[in-house]
Amino acid sequence: MTKKVVTFGEIMMRLSPPGFLRFGQARSFDVIYGGGESNVAVSLANYGIPTDFVTRLPKNDLGEACLQFLRQYGVGVDKIVRGGERLGLYFLEMGAMQRGSKVVYDRANSAIATIERGMIDWRQVFADAGWFHWTGITPAISAGAADVCLEALQAAKELGLTVSCDLNYRKNLWKWGKHPKDVMPELVSYCDVAIGNEEDAEKVFGIHAPDTDVTSGKIEADRYQYVCQALNKRFPALKTIAITLRGSISASHNTWSGVLWQNGGFFVAPAYDVTHMVDRVGGGDSFMGGLIYGLLTSGDQPQKALDFAVAASCLKHSIFGDFNLVTVTEVEKLMTGDASGRVSR
Repeated sequence: MTKKVVTFGEIMMRLSPPGFLRFGQARSFDVIYGGGESNVAVSLANYGIPTDFVTRLPKNDLGEACLQFLRQYGVGVDKIVRGGERLGLYFLEMGAMQRGSKVVYDRANSAIATIERGMIDWRQVFADAGWFHWTGITPAISAGAADVCLEALQAAKELGLTVSCDLNYRKNLWKWGKHPKDVMPELVSYCDVAIGNEEDAEKVFGIHAPDTDVTSGKIEADRYQYVCQALNKRFPALKTIAITLRGSISASHNTWSGVLWQNGGFFVAPAYDVTHMVDRVGGGDSFMGGLIYGLLTSGDQPQKALDFAVAASCLKHSIFGDFNLVTVTEVEKLMTGDASGRVSR
């Protein structure tokens, strides 16, 4: 039986104007919940992997609503601690065609932003776990969140868990006094697996793929082998490194693929033409969830694990909300080349 995967980070209430309305047009908002690490937890739970999501939520009705939202997708919430002033919010204006999406955060002084060392018993959290996942969003929130993330990583490594991270650089979050280059290296040094998008390694560690332009709509996968090798050289514990490759033709039309480096081998996934996107938020998280599942179940077949991750995250772009609500069967069907979208009956 696969040991439990634990993810740690902030989950927020997401407020979006209906359809493709702009903020100035909105008279109501669609309400759901989401966040990088909870998105990964939901993906894994959908694939049948036992999963716990750990965070800090306020003791109020919104905190309860968030718990109920997670429970319906089979995510373990028993390790979530309660306290703090408020639930973080983010507002999302959905882009279309040549108009990009916009995000406005309202998460200052949220429950997890005021978390402190000692509030979570990590040894108890990891008692039945085999894998721990975090993202670069969490240490960006506050000094306290960064400290607790380090606390979790130290406990995870002491207990022998596999550790993964998504570099996830968010320039609008690093406001508490330190630059990611001063914080992330120590945290990433504990990791066995890392992913990022085309720009994360450059923004966080100054590692840039040569002769690339992510705004051109065309991504040359082989250029990112250098990024993977450079990350491994800087962080020798990283044995598996993956990069998602998004070519942005417009807000509604992207290409989507990924590469994976493992112990010197380099693997490239098929590229998907993602037209008429429903929702791209959570695309990287759905890739991470798919990759963890693939690495846990593929029997040391890195190409198969990568292909599953890319196919799973391709399907995510057809689903409204942060969560990737797809099944293993649906992902494997796309992996076989069936992208017809025909009615299943």
